[in-house]
Amino acid sequence: MGWQPGSGGTSDQPVPGSGLPGPGTPSPAGPAHDPRTPGFAKDGKWDASRPSAALAVALEASSGVQWRCPGATRDELLGMLRQWQALESWAAAGKLGLLRALIRDDDQPLPGGGYHGNLPDGWTRSLTHEVALALSMPAVSAEQQMWLAWNLQAVLPGTGDLLAAGELTLAKARAVDKALGQLTDQDAARAEAIIAPDLPGKTYGQVEKLAVQAAITVDPESATRRREDAEQHRCRVQLFREDSGAAALSGRDMPTDQTLAAHANVSARAQQYKDSGVFDDDTRMDQFRVTAYLDLINEISAETRIASRHLVSIAYAGEDSGQGDEGLSEHDGPKDGDDADGDDGPSENSGPGNDSGPDSGGPRGGHPSGGRPSGGASSPPLRLADLVIPLATLLGLAERPGDGHGLGPLDPTLCRDLADAAVASPHSRLCVTVTGPGGIAIGHGCARQKAGTVPAAFASLTARVNLTITADRLAELAGPRGGAGPPDSSPWAFARAGNTGPPGGHGKWTLTLPDGRSLTVELEPVPTLDCDHRHESHAYQPNDRLRHLVQIRDGTCTFPVCSRHARESDFEHAVPYDKGGRTCGCNAGARSRTCHQVKQSSGWTVTQTRPGWHQWETPTGRSYVQGPKRYPA
Repeated sequence: MGWQPGSGGTSDQPVPGSGLPGPGTPSPAGPAHDPRTPGFAKDGKWDASRPSAALAVALEASSGVQWRCPGATRDELLGMLRQWQALESWAAAGKLGLLRALIRDDDQPLPGGGYHGNLPDGWTRSLTHEVALALSMPAVSAEQQMWLAWNLQAVLPGTGDLLAAGELTLAKARAVDKALGQLTDQDAARAEAIIAPDLPGKTYGQVEKLAVQAAITVDPESATRRREDAEQHRCRVQLFREDSGAAALSGRDMPTDQTLAAHANVSARAQQYKDSGVFDDDTRMDQFRVTAYLDLINEISAETRIASRHLVSIAYAGEDSGQGDEGLSEHDGPKDGDDADGDDGPSENSGPGNDSGPDSGGPRGGHPSGGRPSGGASSPPLRLADLVIPLATLLGLAERPGDGHGLGPLDPTLCRDLADAAVASPHSRLCVTVTGPGGIAIGHGCARQKAGTVPAAFASLTARVNLTITADRLAELAGPRGGAGPPDSSPWAFARAGNTGPPGGHGKWTLTLPDGRSLTVELEPVPTLDCDHRHESHAYQPNDRLRHLVQIRDGTCTFPVCSRHARESDFEHAVPYDKGGRTCGCNAGARSRTCHQVKQSSGWTVTQTRPGWHQWETPTGRSYVQGPKRYPA
């Protein structure tokens, strides 16, 4: 137990009688003090040493088992801490150096390509994907790492040297590269020369500020170009899951004037809700803002919301978050730390996949009144939310989590809420997937609702809902007792509809929704473990059923580090169709357009050892296997 208030000690002196060492006091007991440890004290041999293999050996020896650092003084501990960080930077520099070596080795003529020193001005997409596999990161993140490696030698060698010397962390080096990215090579060199002497010892935020100021100093128009480039090429709306399990919808790199106007509209609508007087007095202003934000996007009028007397979620009494109508609070924005831009952080976690693909936005336009269009007259949206929800959770048989594409895991309560909202929309689509060992899909059936048969409810959600159930639980439901939960435990039901069904499948079933509607689902086999070729197409293009079953089986692009949804990917033959390959589930998989093109480039092959398993072999002969999607059920 450490120092306690009132016991007579301070953070700088040992507590009398405590037996705990203070700064500079070796522990009297325990493992032997390594003779190299004093070298990490201030001005010691190792304290002033540049990162090297010898330093790593000394650090490992002085740190001891489980890094307990036996006998080390406070001063020595701090010296060791600093040098471990220096080694971390040195290792990062080494990794970037290896990326440059791969770029030089790739050295294939590219259109308009030249050289910066001995570095080619580009590399093949094939190399990017090889690196992505080797480092277990999305191709977009690998590309970013490779350009950082290139820039820190070809354009900003001083920053690269500081990284290798342990004076800058990788995140800080990346901040310099990002801030100077809109400058010419000559201006970038001038800006780097201005700030390089001041970078060691600075925090991430301080490094970023110095670099941005230097960029503006050498080229006053660079800030304008940087902003305009972001608005044109990096603007995006991201849907992702918060750590709490709630959802987030974030607009990034948007035009400043329109963003300020949008924020003002949200604030004005929120104030309108507050001034209506129909909501609880202790409702937080943030609750009004969130409701206003979603209502404006979902075309729910203020009058409709106020008449409902219900906000988007339950409000609670307490202090506001501190964000007023003026803008972001001082607590918002990137934190001043070295994880501000990690190796595979926001760039790969920000939304469903990173390959270029269809825009996630809906149709333009709206309704002048601001009200939600009625169910019968509205046209289906271009995009549907993708939800995977265990039937056992809806039937009251178990509390199993689900999954939302772009959202991640969904808790059981949220599963029920989202399922209820989805079936209230006439445009939602329902499927049932039977899972086998490990959650792989072995059976599937669809039951789409007819558009216009059900008016859209106030809180409806248009979604593609895949209801999952294990083969064992399905067998229980087919038994004499039906495997049902307690009476009145759920408004959902799933029951066998006679003994018919697709050959080799899992029967014909009736899915009863909470509003009493009944849908028929015929569960046929999915070509995962084996394939009977029942849906084989004798043309290059697959039929709709085959395409859908492959999408259900694969879940995402079958390139091991790509998370592009299978529905947004190409149906691609493993053995090319023009070389005798079948258009069938045993010779096809989902590939994002980028990964599809990589697979077709020189030296790459894909084989399916079983229908649902895709083995990629790279030009260097390394193999990586991607199996079928594992569904929660």
